[in-house]
Amino acid sequence: MTGAGLAVREATVRFGPTEALSDLSVSVAPGEIVAVVGPSGCGKSTLLRCIAGLQPLDRGSVLWDGVDLAMVPTHRRDIGLMFQDHALFEHRSVRDNVGFGLKMRGRKAAERDRRIDELLELVGLGGFGNRAIPSLSGGEAQRVALARALAPSPRVLLLDEPLGSLDRARREHLVGEIRSVLREVGQTALHVTHDQDEAFAVADRIAVMRSGTIERIGTPERVWHDPGTAFVAEFLGHNVISTPEGPAAVPADAYRLVPTNGLEPGPPAVVFDVRFRGDHTVVTVDTAEGERVRLRTGEPTSLRPGDAVGVEIDPERVTPLGEDPNPA
Repeated sequence: MTGAGLAVREATVRFGPTEALSDLSVSVAPGEIVAVVGPSGCGKSTLLRCIAGLQPLDRGSVLWDGVDLAMVPTHRRDIGLMFQDHALFEHRSVRDNVGFGLKMRGRKAAERDRRIDELLELVGLGGFGNRAIPSLSGGEAQRVALARALAPSPRVLLLDEPLGSLDRARREHLVGEIRSVLREVGQTALHVTHDQDEAFAVADRIAVMRSGTIERIGTPERVWHDPGTAFVAEFLGHNVISTPEGPAAVPADAYRLVPTNGLEPGPPAVVFDVRFRGDHTVVTVDTAEGERVRLRTGEPTSLRPGDAVGVEIDPERVTPLGEDPNPA
């Protein structure tokens, strides 16, 4: 996106013989939220460090509105940062934490007070200004961290596993709030997370990283329904099966278990594992074709490992996959 928002072009970072980033390119339009997911060690945090100016590039560029930021130090890039450990000043009040960046930029006290009050209300912490940081819950502390990152109105906000230290219930509650807040202020953001549910809930577009580069990027709906490669499909939890036309992705809920009454064509599958997950059950089976696949069913099941079972696939949900651009 030349001249419009954030653009990373052909970014390469080497640590000795290892390439942490390899010709990676990604853009974030003004007001857009892009989530970056991928396995541990794929380069997600390195990407954020390069954008923030904390890690130099060996090759490539980071631009804002078409202007190269290579010679711009971190404190002048107008970038907000929010991390998993929130890094709040525990000896300062909530109000002083939120206003810290504004004070460093020389904003007048009255202006700081208005902005602090506005943001505390926005993140659901109205009246918390005088609270001590150690008195806050984990979720409240993350709200303070978000308000502090947004206070100076950064042109782009970088979030590095911002909810990673919270339990699942708190993460699920806060992820919707984060998206609402970012939407409310029109904040451009790049959100790194290992939690796919979090990424799908917060992002306008999702980028799946692998070995220092982006293998797939698109809207959450498009990436889910058309993962493109076997790596992305498996990372998202889809099954990858063989078809006469080549490999294909099949979501776990695209299968249906049927009775083995001898009327189905071909031999049945054999149950390998059964896992109850509250509102659904995951059944792993070994098919007659020699493939192990995961099925998701919302129906109660009495299946046990070793049971024979028939399996049907919804043909409308079998998605052909392309060639792997980065084979192991």
